[in-house]
Order: sequence, then C-alpha cells, then structure tokens
Amino acid sequence: MLPLGIIHLIYGLLLFYLFPLPEGISPWPVLVAVVSSIIRTAASIIMVYCLKREEVSRVIPVVFTYPIFVAIIAVLLLGETLGYLQWLAIIIVVAGAIILSIRQSPFGATVWLGRSFLLLFGSSLFFALADITSKYALAYISFWNMFYLHVFCLSGIFLLISLRPQVFRQLISLERRNWTLALIAFNETLAPVASILLFLALQSGPVSLVSTIVSSRPIFVVIFALILSRFLPGFLVWQPGKGMLALRLMATVMIVSGIAIIYLS
Repeated sequence: MLPLGIIHLIYGLLLFYLFPLPEGISPWPVLVAVVSSIIRTAASIIMVYCLKREEVSRVIPVVFTYPIFVAIIAVLLLGETLGYLQWLAIIIVVAGAIILSIRQSPFGATVWLGRSFLLLFGSSLFFALADITSKYALAYISFWNMFYLHVFCLSGIFLLISLRPQVFRQLISLERRNWTLALIAFNETLAPVASILLFLALQSGPVSLVSTIVSSRPIFVVIFALILSRFLPGFLVWQPGKGMLALRLMATVMIVSGIAIIYLS
C-alpha cells in the first residue's frame, strides 16, 4: 500500500493541476465523488487482501459479479431501464464469472471459495455502490476530476494505513525488492488508464451496462494466467487440468456471449 499510495498521490496532484474542478460547482457532487472513492478504495483493499490468500483466477471472477447489484440499484434509484435480453446478458456474465471461481481439491473434489467468499461478496457490493455514486457525480464533474478525487482518497487511505516505521523496514528487507517494486510500478502505469476509461464510460453510458462490460475482466485473467503458467511456471498459481480448463473456457464463452448480447440489443 505504501508504494501505491505514493504513486497515486503523484498522479492526483498532476491531474488536479491540469484539470481543476468546474467553477461554482456545488459541494454536494464533490462530496458524493469523495464518498464513492472511499467505497471503491475499501472494495480494492478487500480484493487485494483476498488476492494474497486465494488464486487470482478465482478472486477476480467473484468480485466482478457486481454488475447484478449495479443493475438492480440503477433500475430502482436512477430510473434506468433494461430489456429482457439485457437482463439475460447480465445473468449470463455473472454466471460465467461464478463458474470461473471453481477449482478442484488435491483429491479431485470441486471446491468453491470458502471463508473468503463473504469478503469477496462485500467487495463486489462495494464496487457496485461505487459505480452508482460515481455515475451521479459524473453528471456534474469531468471524468478527470472523478479520477483524481478517487486517487486522492485511495492514496490518503493507503498512506494512513501504511506510513509506519515497520512498513519501511519491511520494504528495505524485502526479498527481490527491486523486482517487486518494478512490478508495482508497471502495474500502476496500467491501472490509472483503466480507471480513467472506466469513469469516461460511466459518464457516457448506462451504469448497469458499463459495469457489465467491465466485469469481463475474468476473461483476461484466465487467459493471462494460462499463458504465464505455460511460460513461467510458478509465476501464478494455476490448475491446468483438462477438466478445469474446459470448465473455465466454457465460463469465458458465457461472459463473451453476455457482452455480445448487450451490444447487439
């Protein structure tokens, strides 16, 4: 969290200078944006906590079932309307993501996420609430404004938690420190682009459908995990058995099909 907090603070200060808030804006949308950012940060912390304990190709699919919450809340509170095909698409995407979370035990039994499931369920719900509140705030501020308010909240919370002597000592004594920090730096050149595109999409389209498209992330997690497991054994925890591979490919097809239905309808 400490390196992430520092990197995001730099991003936020730069964009705050380049894209100031609109003149005369009411405090209410800014407050909603800040609350949304705090909720999204909480969801991210829970997700990262579970990533340390579970297989990445299982955590991400469960977290990204949140479009079903977004769709229900958007219809109830924002007046958005969805057709039967669009509801079907959301259900297919969510079902595919859940199937991707299945793995096998060493004895061949099917295993679902255990105690981590409730935490991931909470993370998923928080992401849904964050998208809904972001959609409201983006009616008054730009996606650039939304992004740097988000990174200010994220970096503030991360630094508040991690800015301690013990954390500095752990970083100094970290094995393969340079390699680990290089991976973090690489990740944080990609993640801000994804966040900016998310806020741009939320500003431009229905929040329920945008969230569903974003939930296609498990497709890429499965693909990258499979590739990395072949060329860099041990880089990621992965179960490449034929049965599990077939099941995950089927789930991937479900997610792609659901997204296709959204576009075609």
